[in-house]
Parts: sequence; C-alpha cells; structure tokens
Amino acid sequence: MNVFDRSKHVYVSPDLKEVIKDTIRFFNGTPVHSIPIPERFHGTGVYALYCIAKSGIYSKFHSVNRTEFRMPIYVGKAVPKGWRQARSLSSTDTKIYELTSRIKEHSRSIDLGDGLSISNFFCRFIILKGKESDLIGTVEAALIRKYKPIWNTLIDGFGNHDPGKGRYEQAKSDWDVCHPGRAWAEKCQGAPANKEVLAQSIEEFLSNLNEENS
Repeated sequence: MNVFDRSKHVYVSPDLKEVIKDTIRFFNGTPVHSIPIPERFHGTGVYALYCIAKSGIYSKFHSVNRTEFRMPIYVGKAVPKGWRQARSLSSTDTKIYELTSRIKEHSRSIDLGDGLSISNFFCRFIILKGKESDLIGTVEAALIRKYKPIWNTLIDGFGNHDPGKGRYEQAKSDWDVCHPGRAWAEKCQGAPANKEVLAQSIEEFLSNLNEENS
C-alpha cells in the first residue's frame, strides 16, 4: 500500500485561469437586453440580471450601473436536460431553449415580486455549446465569486422552483419574504425569516456597493 501523499492528488491547470478570464471578458462584452427577451432563441449557458432602479430598496444599483451594466443582481446558468446525469446530448442544439426559458421564468418572478418593476431589469448572457458547455458551471461560479450578486449571496431563493404538491412544509425563501407575489411560495408553511431583518441586511450590503466593486 502506498504512503498517503496529498500533493499527488492535487491537480493544477496553468491554462484554466486564463480560459475563465477570457470567458468572463467575452461575457462582459455581450449585448444587454431588456427582459423578457422578445425573441426566442436556442442554447444553453450562463446569464446575469442587472437592476437600474432609481428608487426603492435597490436604488444603489442605479448609480453603479447608470453608464454601463457592471454589477449584476443575480447570476445563473441554464443547462440542457440530463446535464447533471451526464446524459449524452443530441448532435444539434436547435431544439434546446433552456436560456430563453430560464430568463423568461425569472422575468415572471420579478414581474410578480412586490417592490420590483420589470422595466428596471436587464440581462446579458453567453451561449456555451458543444465542448464549451462543460464550462457552464465553472463560469457561473466564477462570476458569482467575482461580483457576489445580492440575490445569490445574501437573499436566497430567487431561482427556486415550485416544490410541488406535498412539499410545501418548507419555509418561504428569503427572496419571497422580501418580494412576495409568487403564488406557489405563499403555500410554503415553514417559519420564514423576518422581513425587517432581511431589509436591514440588504441596506447594509448595498451601503458597501460602489463602482470600485464592479
């Protein structure tokens, strides 16, 4: 039996960091669209949502994003069905609309959410297909680490789905406490977080937000 040596299990890629940096550079250069995006398109990949509200709890984003979209409020990914089970994909992605569907779903959530106006939200995205689709999770994680979007890191639950009948014993998410309106979230019966405490946390988080963070 070999003597354990941790160093022999650590993989380091000198190229991976540059690949991720290049991908993020490309991502940040993609066009920004209002949501929901009116044109349906096929593809999977990574996306970010941006807020430019001039008033309300997220008004600080307006000063940060007023000249260009620099600080996302949320980052997410859209993967093909069977991705987590490593199922093989079709040779064509022309029938895969996960990015469109995910952004449309988020648009509905924002439209329903109390205190939010869909006209204040925009998105950008990168389509990753073929072998590049293996980067989806990595790029999403890199963007979250870089920008620490508030709906990823502080106010959780924006990307949640309806848990379905018989599974409503869980608590309403922090996002749904702050922005009630999704009918399925109102069915959740667990003890939710305190809305005033969450609002204070948002205020403190955004008080540290400035153009240098973006």
